[in-house]
Amino acid sequence: MKFNFFHLMPYPYLPDDFDDVEKYPSPSLTFSNGHFDPAKGVELYHRYLDELEYADQLGYDGVVVNEHHQSAYGMMPSPNIMAAALSRRTSRSRILVLGNALPIRGNPLRVAEEIAMLDHLTNGRLVSGFVRGIGWEHFAHSVSPAESRSRFNEAHDLIKKAWTTEGPFEWIGEHYEYRYVNVWPRPLQSPHPPIAVPGAGSPETMRWVAENRYMYVSVYAPTSVVKTWFDGYRKAAADLGYEPDPENIALAIPVFVGENDASAHREAKQHVEWLFKRGLRQSSPLVFPPGYMSPQALRGLLRSRTGSYGDTSFEELVEQGLVIVGGPESVRNRIEEFREELGFGQMMVLLAIGDMSPELTRRNTEIFAGEVIPHFRKAAAQPEAPTLAQTPAP
Repeated sequence: MKFNFFHLMPYPYLPDDFDDVEKYPSPSLTFSNGHFDPAKGVELYHRYLDELEYADQLGYDGVVVNEHHQSAYGMMPSPNIMAAALSRRTSRSRILVLGNALPIRGNPLRVAEEIAMLDHLTNGRLVSGFVRGIGWEHFAHSVSPAESRSRFNEAHDLIKKAWTTEGPFEWIGEHYEYRYVNVWPRPLQSPHPPIAVPGAGSPETMRWVAENRYMYVSVYAPTSVVKTWFDGYRKAAADLGYEPDPENIALAIPVFVGENDASAHREAKQHVEWLFKRGLRQSSPLVFPPGYMSPQALRGLLRSRTGSYGDTSFEELVEQGLVIVGGPESVRNRIEEFREELGFGQMMVLLAIGDMSPELTRRNTEIFAGEVIPHFRKAAAQPEAPTLAQTPAP
């Protein structure tokens, strides 16, 4: 099992009346940046980088950044900048860029160049994630949602060829046209950095990821729904004649570890509710605009209710497996249950949940590293994560 420390970098200072859904239907796209305080932004960015660097010191297998645009719940419009900042202040963890939103990038060749640079800056510790981007991000960048998948596929093919083919060569496609493709530098890892792709149950994505033998990463959803996704990915791989390595299946999930079950539930509730009822509260037409999903994918989404958490209580979020909360033993047991049921080999754990304080985030990160991760380590294969006494503070 590999454990990766994931961060959303949220802006927690939402208005007191943000629960007024009519006034604030979403923290994204239509939520005015007039609510953003630049002084607080400076503090948050440095705090969040400190938390990612601390995870590296504690022995997490990877630290994970991602891309969101015009959104208060994720202040990383450029994950490559964050990866570059982390490359010089981390030394052991892989850096997962999860990922670059290809359809809304006007210049995918620039993505190829930046990822190749990051591969060198990290000395080959980079994992490159590719995503389509969320519906509102297409609106924000004036890209037709109906072209999202074809733009994604072509941008991916161009980037992969640029990494693996000696140039210069010409590219004339449906969406992109380059007379010269000749990236300097080429990636350090051969033939290119590992690639990870988040999925929300789209059959097209499952098949595409299986065809390319990439890592399939879940988004936040009930365990029963995630099981259908992972099973669909394994089925797509089986149809192609192979069984995916469990390390190519990754569960993304928020986790809160307290001293015991009672205190964990008491402390976590506010922050879990902030994440699901404020941060991830979205207007469906903005998230899934017409043309963004195929009819088959949309039917599956509507059946799963993925992303509809406004009426879901904290207790239901825990029960349905959208979040893991408890003392160390309960968290270990819950992860073991999920691993047996879902068959994943990696976790993207969100330990900085919602509006958690720096102190609580640090404690959560430490307890998970010291009392959860070692349980899943195989002594013969990997050393245990360093103890807190051996670990310098950031």
